[in-house]
Amino acid sequence: MKDLSKILVGVSVKKKINKIPKQINKIVFDSRKVEEGDVFFAVRGVNVDGHKFIDKAVEKGASSIICEALPENLKQQVHYIQVENSAKTLGQAASNFYGNPSHSLKLVGVTGTNGKTTTATLLYRLFSDLGYKVGLLSTVENKIGQKTIAATHTTPDAIRLNQLLALIREEGCDYVFMEVSSHAVHQERIAGLKFVGGIFTNITHDHIDYHKTFAAYIEAKKAFFDGLTNDAFALSNIDDKRGTVMLQNTKAKKYFYGLKKVADFKTKILDNSITGLHLDLGGTDFFTRLIGEFNAYNILTVYAVAKLLGVEELELLKTLSQLQTAEGRFECLTFTKENIIGIVDYAHTPDALEKVLKTIEQLKSKNTTVITVVGCGGDRDKAKRPLMAEIACDYSDQVILTSDNPRTEQPERIIQDMEKGIPIEAQRKVLSITNRKQGIKTACSLAKSGDIILVAGKGHEKYQEINGVKHHFDDKEILRKFLE
Repeated sequence: MKDLSKILVGVSVKKKINKIPKQINKIVFDSRKVEEGDVFFAVRGVNVDGHKFIDKAVEKGASSIICEALPENLKQQVHYIQVENSAKTLGQAASNFYGNPSHSLKLVGVTGTNGKTTTATLLYRLFSDLGYKVGLLSTVENKIGQKTIAATHTTPDAIRLNQLLALIREEGCDYVFMEVSSHAVHQERIAGLKFVGGIFTNITHDHIDYHKTFAAYIEAKKAFFDGLTNDAFALSNIDDKRGTVMLQNTKAKKYFYGLKKVADFKTKILDNSITGLHLDLGGTDFFTRLIGEFNAYNILTVYAVAKLLGVEELELLKTLSQLQTAEGRFECLTFTKENIIGIVDYAHTPDALEKVLKTIEQLKSKNTTVITVVGCGGDRDKAKRPLMAEIACDYSDQVILTSDNPRTEQPERIIQDMEKGIPIEAQRKVLSITNRKQGIKTACSLAKSGDIILVAGKGHEKYQEINGVKHHFDDKEILRKFLE
């Protein structure tokens, strides 16, 4: 049992009705999970307004209701609290409920369109290898020390997020590295959290289905940095055209990194091959098994964060050089028998796909054929579909358009949207195969010795979502089946 007044510390209250209960059971924003003595937060979501379920929450035993608009029928035995923003209040209350775990941890957030997962994962691995106890909250997985917990969202809801941070604190961890999605910022899931640092990777066309405009998407990312305190650091990619904009209004100490412009942290690519990158990193010769310019940015970001967190240079460079990429991020599978390289990557935005294909272009030999298998997710930003197909055609010798996660859309319709981006002169090299497994199989049958197959869009995912059902599906598994 918890004291409700302590849970609401720092919350701006507009109105209170009826006597406040001294003790409450738990905090809930899903009316289906309400039990006797719970506090129900009526949160306005994208598709559902929690205010519609206040009566149901009361029927199930909620002792307190926190809402933006008071219901018409007020129950005498229920305590009502009216607030300006229920979602923000939920974040603050969740932090208080779990004892403000982020205040006891060195919490670093990573935001941007691409590179969040790789950056957060590399930081987790680096600090773990340096001997620290570390937590990770990412798209792929959540880690509490060495324990793994499956991830369902890039950034969990406010209650689950604080619950995980409390478990990470109990484990005795020093650092936590977490992905901060634009959805999480906009929906106030990170309200009440204290960050020691924030990282901006880049921003490109994505999530317009949710944010409606690119300007709103940028503003959501920027809001994360606007909320940092003056004792935190804000690290931004100076080479991205919005890199300085992101830090315009932050109170945090500003730092920039980049390959091309003057920055606090810089690196230069000396060599980029299928075996890895040779860099000039802070004036030191540095080799990593990670491949491509985008990974040069990832390595530089991790190096900069470690320096800002006080890691000693020599130990940092030695440990950093041993790191491997996150699962499903430019993950190379070499099939020696066939002398074919398969690359699985999460690239699901036009910018990410272009970066991956440009990297492959730099690595391939003169006679190499590049075969790209790519799709687009259903119920998501439709504007990027023709762009994805156009980019695949621009940088590939053979393109297979297929399903990604169709969700509730017809896969054929998604592919038709993609086909609109195929240049007339490239139509001869494009195949449309709705079944993703069959698409990968076809790519394998077309490949000959020395060729490269890129399977893009799903990366680490082990499922394909069709009409609300997640079916087992693993791009790497399928590639191995047809090439080993």
